Amino acid sequence: MNLDTSPGKELTLRGLVLGAALTLIFCAANIYLGLKVGLTFGTSLPAAVISMAFLGLFAGSNIRENNIVQTVCSSAGAMASIIFVLPGLVIVGWWIDFPFWACFLITLSGGVLGVVFTIPLRHALVTHSDLPYPEGVAGAEVLRVGSEAREASTPEAREGLMAVVYGALASAGLAITAAMRLVSEAAEGFFRLGAGATGYSFSFSLALMGAGHLVGISVGVAMALGIAIAWAGAVPILAAVTPQSGELAEFVTGVWRTQVRFIGAGAMAVAALWSLGRTIGPILAGLSKVAARSVAAAIDDHTDRDISKPWIVGLLVAALLVAALLVWQFASDAGLGGSAAGIAALSIPIMLIFGFFIATICGYMAGLIGSSNSPISGVGILAVVGCSIFLLVFFGGGAAKALVATALFITSILFAAACSSNDNLQDLKTGQLVGAAPWRQQVALLVGVAASALVIPYVLNLLAQAYGFAGAANLGTVTAKPLAAPQANLISTLAQSVIGHSLNWALIGSGAVIGAAIVALDELCRWKKWLRVPPLAVGLGIYLPMSATLPVVVGAVIGWLYNRAVRTSRAERLGVLIASGMIVGESLFGVINAGIIVAANRDGPLAVVAADFAFALPLGAMGFIGLTALLYGWLLRRRA
Repeated sequence: MNLDTSPGKELTLRGLVLGAALTLIFCAANIYLGLKVGLTFGTSLPAAVISMAFLGLFAGSNIRENNIVQTVCSSAGAMASIIFVLPGLVIVGWWIDFPFWACFLITLSGGVLGVVFTIPLRHALVTHSDLPYPEGVAGAEVLRVGSEAREASTPEAREGLMAVVYGALASAGLAITAAMRLVSEAAEGFFRLGAGATGYSFSFSLALMGAGHLVGISVGVAMALGIAIAWAGAVPILAAVTPQSGELAEFVTGVWRTQVRFIGAGAMAVAALWSLGRTIGPILAGLSKVAARSVAAAIDDHTDRDISKPWIVGLLVAALLVAALLVWQFASDAGLGGSAAGIAALSIPIMLIFGFFIATICGYMAGLIGSSNSPISGVGILAVVGCSIFLLVFFGGGAAKALVATALFITSILFAAACSSNDNLQDLKTGQLVGAAPWRQQVALLVGVAASALVIPYVLNLLAQAYGFAGAANLGTVTAKPLAAPQANLISTLAQSVIGHSLNWALIGSGAVIGAAIVALDELCRWKKWLRVPPLAVGLGIYLPMSATLPVVVGAVIGWLYNRAVRTSRAERLGVLIASGMIVGESLFGVINAGIIVAANRDGPLAVVAADFAFALPLGAMGFIGLTALLYGWLLRRRA
């Protein structure tokens, strides 16, 4: 793996340095936002735009070099999601801070495993798959348009660049006015429905609507079905049999968060198992292809060459060894000395077999719905339940708190692998579309994982000292308002419930039954050649908040109507570009606003009116509808 530093090449030193620098910034911002609101933003598209602007100042820059920058930086969005598990060790009172070397090696070993696992999966889920990969396609379109516009090769390229710019300006502008509190970020309401109660929530996010345009009508309809199952079925039924405490909004949201999401997790588990069963043939074929591939054949086709087999084996063994040593040291320090070696030995097949299984699930979901919208926290739920069960069965004689902490520790390594694999295949899809060499991208992914692992412990310690986390002791914090850390709290509760024998398996079982029914429905649609209902997308509709899924449904419907109206490949491509721009603009502002919030050390530093500004909701709705109409009106005028 010789680093090519000559101008105009793909894997350059300046590209890796720029990508790593952006990774440090974006990862820090994602950690803060993830702990505050439970969501992270994708960093590939913003990185691609920044790379084209920066490297365009130098001679010899090209589309594949820009692709390497976005590949490195994509790990900032992926690896930052480790904060959905790792703070759990502070929340349960096992850690008082985040030890640098433990956190660094957890993230690094898990991230490397995710990269290695996705090497054989590339053949099954990217090269020989019709999965849409919305963010991967968007990234390729952004890179292509930027490259073509720079060369001024065609009028269409310049028009395509304007589509990206207009979409970005519209989504960023709406996000800026929301940060100023001039418009609402979302509309929501809660009401009684018979003996129960339910609600609605819609985020005025052009980025989410753009994602809906990219994923298509089939996924949109499936997500709508999931929303209906959750909010028209499960929430009212469970609310009717759950004693109300507090305000109606808090009560209904609590029912969804503490009960219905577990139904969604069960549905996703069945859907994921079914999807794995359907793709096991191509996956095994991909593994065989990697094993049988000769070096000479790989060199003949640089667009289908992975990292060499010795490197794959070496990275896999090194990552597993580091992870197992981490588990052994943690279990020993936790007072499980007599069982520490056994726990470490058990963790190796868990990380190898379950880790590859998780990588497959995450890669499939990222290809279906996009890595930013993939329910990675749902995978964390399944992983912590599985780890807790294993520890309870084999080492149940240990202290409960020590077993809970060890389950969270092992899950954090699995989760790091899941975060990495969730994003990697998206990047490899972008590379496939722009003619990149997979092995060079895999090197870039490893660089990005290392850069993310370096910054995560520092930022976590900074935020723990400044704010603390909900549910933790938070001694000596600067402010009295802790960060919510919603996923870390949920996953910690799960580990405690499984080991404490108090988990409600009926909810997960109910979700599994729903998942089986949706699988049967999708197979019927396949047989009848009707519109497909992807089961994983239905599970997403149940599990994710309606505010995040309903705009995706709206975007899918609008994109479908637009494509039916234009019916030309050129016009459809412009639609993809403007949807990509929507994602880029809001993501870029998300990075900038996160930095402003952290620097100001308070909520709403850009606010110019009070939080209860009376006209914010109607202005938000008008802005969302008006900008959507303007953007698609511009597209329709160019459909010829």
